[in-house]
Amino acid sequence: MLSRTADHLFWMARYTERAENTARMLDVNVQTSLLPLSNVDADRGWRSMLGISELLSRYEARFGTVLHARQVLDFMVRDPENPSSILSCLQAARENARAVRGTLTTEVWETQNDTWLELQRIIKSKVLDTDPSNFFEWVKFRSHLSRGVTLGTMLKDEAFYFIRLGTHLERADNTARILDVKFHGAEDLLQLDYANPNRMRALDQTDAQRDFYHWAAVLRSVSAFEVYRKVYRDVITPERVAELLILNGAMPRSLANCMNEVLSNLGSITNAQSAETERRAGLLVAELHYGRIDDVFHTGLHAYLTSFLEKVGDLGNRISRDFLVPLVG
Repeated sequence: MLSRTADHLFWMARYTERAENTARMLDVNVQTSLLPLSNVDADRGWRSMLGISELLSRYEARFGTVLHARQVLDFMVRDPENPSSILSCLQAARENARAVRGTLTTEVWETQNDTWLELQRIIKSKVLDTDPSNFFEWVKFRSHLSRGVTLGTMLKDEAFYFIRLGTHLERADNTARILDVKFHGAEDLLQLDYANPNRMRALDQTDAQRDFYHWAAVLRSVSAFEVYRKVYRDVITPERVAELLILNGAMPRSLANCMNEVLSNLGSITNAQSAETERRAGLLVAELHYGRIDDVFHTGLHAYLTSFLEKVGDLGNRISRDFLVPLVG
């Protein structure tokens, strides 16, 4: 396959997944803002959300340090100058699909094209102002539809594997960012027992309720709330949230499952120069497969996730070098 074709397929999938992830984060923040929160807590939530996408400095350069929920929503949903806004991501996904229209099935192309056309109608209708959660559900549905149509209609050839590779690399990166920012931003909630840093001290009723809503929001941001209940059947704790979203290979959006998919798809498109990329992906898969959450917390969750994000970034660069159009700079 031509590297430029592979590049368009890979980034079509990444941008579609990124739009969905942005919708998930925004929806959780909107829902959380309906709870009784102090101004400080509300501001922290929006700052954390911008931090996940590494957009806080860009936002502050344009709008100043005072965050307004409506302004953040506009910036993250329909601002064409923000390359990570939902508008920009779905436009980029559509343009990448258009460039390789002959490689895609009619159903995959029409799904991407219809999503872009319908998005423009929705934004003009002002539904974001009246019912933002309904809009975010629409974005998630269109992403789900894109993946389903890809799985159901495309030949399992190199084009298919590059699409799947882009999807799961983007998903792994996003899940790690959500965990890192949410745990970092919840240090006051964790109430850790420093004599035994992996266990929490008893919380009073108010703190316990606040703690529950915080971690429930984290789980819902990756569609894992019901999964958590099924796996643990017990109170939500930060240790188990981290274990589910890092090490549980059966959880679709966990780091372990995403990296299993990355390695599997790399194996299906291997070439003469990709052996080192596969080896590094394999090492990361083994680390997640045999890891224990106690060891992760002992290392330090922030340090662990920072290292993971660096490795995922390295994999992305290596994939570009081995298969795609080389990155500039």
